[in-house]
Amino acid sequence: MKIALLGYGTVGSAVAKVLLENQEIISARCGQILEPVIALARSKKPNSLVPVVNDINEILKRDDIDIYIELMGGIDEPFKLVSKLLKRKKPVVSANKAMLAYHRYELETLAKDTFFGYEASVAGGIPIIRILKEGLSANNIISIKAILNGTSNFILSSMKQKNTSFAEALKEAQNLGYAEADPSFDINGDDAAHKLLILSSIAYGLKAKPEDILIEGISKISADDMYFADEFDLVIKLLGVAKAKNGKIELRVNPSLLPKNTMLAKVDGVMNAISISGDMLKESLYYGEGAGGEATASAVISDIMEFARNSNSSKLPMLGFSSKVNFSLIEKDEIYAKYYLRLRVEDKLGVLSKITKLMCDNEISVDIFLQKPKGKESTLFFTTHHTYERSIKNLIQALKQQDFMKDEVFMMRMENGT
Repeated sequence: MKIALLGYGTVGSAVAKVLLENQEIISARCGQILEPVIALARSKKPNSLVPVVNDINEILKRDDIDIYIELMGGIDEPFKLVSKLLKRKKPVVSANKAMLAYHRYELETLAKDTFFGYEASVAGGIPIIRILKEGLSANNIISIKAILNGTSNFILSSMKQKNTSFAEALKEAQNLGYAEADPSFDINGDDAAHKLLILSSIAYGLKAKPEDILIEGISKISADDMYFADEFDLVIKLLGVAKAKNGKIELRVNPSLLPKNTMLAKVDGVMNAISISGDMLKESLYYGEGAGGEATASAVISDIMEFARNSNSSKLPMLGFSSKVNFSLIEKDEIYAKYYLRLRVEDKLGVLSKITKLMCDNEISVDIFLQKPKGKESTLFFTTHHTYERSIKNLIQALKQQDFMKDEVFMMRMENGT
């Protein structure tokens, strides 16, 4: 089986390397020899393991390619190329989470009678797509709670373990190669959101795009937040959360406070983990490398091997979900959760009573309160009982108008954990 690699960066070169080095065991397991014969790259690759071209037409004009592996990155350009291939009934494998976050349903329509694999688009080496589509297919999925971005998880782990600031932990991540020079896609939650949207389509058939869901990053998390978390045996993680309730789906990416004794709270460094709760299996946790050349290559090649084993697999829906049940997305203001609030205020008589009155006015009940004085100011920490997102937003707006406030209110949601 001849393979074309559309992209020859870290992942593309790793795919070629694994296919060639592990050719014997791969062939034994899928019944065919998988041979990378050509690759597309923007620049010359003098030490490439396969011939590299810079013009896509040199690949498209060949009639001996059995499957195309899209590893280009971006959204519009790869979508146009993959669409063209699927219209020609050419099998495709992609690791492109951004393209799928925006165009997965258009691609599913085009791939109706053609194989399209995308295992590598979520959580790298963790075979979570296959787990949801096949292993858990008999379950109603109650919730998904996932650490989907290794960069953010490394930063938060470093802040917790080494008592460093966000800026210091980010710099360390960049020095170690875990964060890009421009880390915004990771630390703002966009990367995790793209992955969560793909999982939500498989679990619920949900047709949402990134702009439809709540996405918050980790850049505002401070040493004070880590202090509070440690005081109450909590851990801060950037979570992708999907919850089903009464025919609606709550979908969001945000920093969350988790109890220290939960499994997700113990996932540190650049690792990913996905907790899935179903009505039959209850909770299960999947842990492993979420990025990197070889981990992602492992997932890419698993899709190629699936195609090699069973050409009839394309008859299944690409997203593995066909149902008369139509789930809808919960409006952002209707999210119902426990919340954590950090306020820096002037330390004077009457401030706390004004804050609690504003909370009462917005039907918000306090669960935990902690005060950390410093000179003429105090940092106040609150956690709430369950309330609605709109109530918290109204409270924050009201607090902004108060003359005793010395900084913006910082807010996080809390999870019971799994």
